[in-house]
Amino acid sequence: MIVVDTNVVAYLCIGGDLAPRAEEVLMKDSNWHAPLLWRSEFRNVVAGFLRRGTLDSERAREIVAEAEVLFDDREHLVSSRDVLRHVEGSVCSAYDCEFVALAEQLRVPLVTNDREVRVSFSEIAMSMHSFLDGGEGGSGAEP
Repeated sequence: MIVVDTNVVAYLCIGGDLAPRAEEVLMKDSNWHAPLLWRSEFRNVVAGFLRRGTLDSERAREIVAEAEVLFDDREHLVSSRDVLRHVEGSVCSAYDCEFVALAEQLRVPLVTNDREVRVSFSEIAMSMHSFLDGGEGGSGAEP
C-alpha cells in the first residue's frame, strides 16, 4: 500500500516522460491511495490538456474514468488539523500536505516526484525512482 500524488497518477494515465516509471510503480504496488483532493487536481490537469488541444473531450472523459477506477474504495478524507500542522512545518502547499497527512495516517510511503515535498518530508515521501529501488526517504538527487 502506498499513497501517490496527482502527478504520479497523471504520468500513468495521461503519459509523459515518466509514464514508464509510473507503470513500474503500479506493477510493484497497485494498492494506491489518495486523499479525495486528487480528483479535483487530476481534473485540473486534464483540463489543461483539453485547453491546449492535446486531448479531445471524449478521451479526457475516458482518462478521468480510468484514473477513478485506480482509487475505487481507496480515497480518504484527511484531518485539517494534520494538514495544517504539515503546512506550518514546511513550505509546501496545503494540497501537497493532504497527501503527506494521508501517508502518515496510513503509515505508508508517499510516492511523489515533487522535490519540495520530498525534501520537506523525507521521512515519508520518496520519488518513483527511490520507491522502485526500495529506498528510504526521497530527498535524493533525482529530478
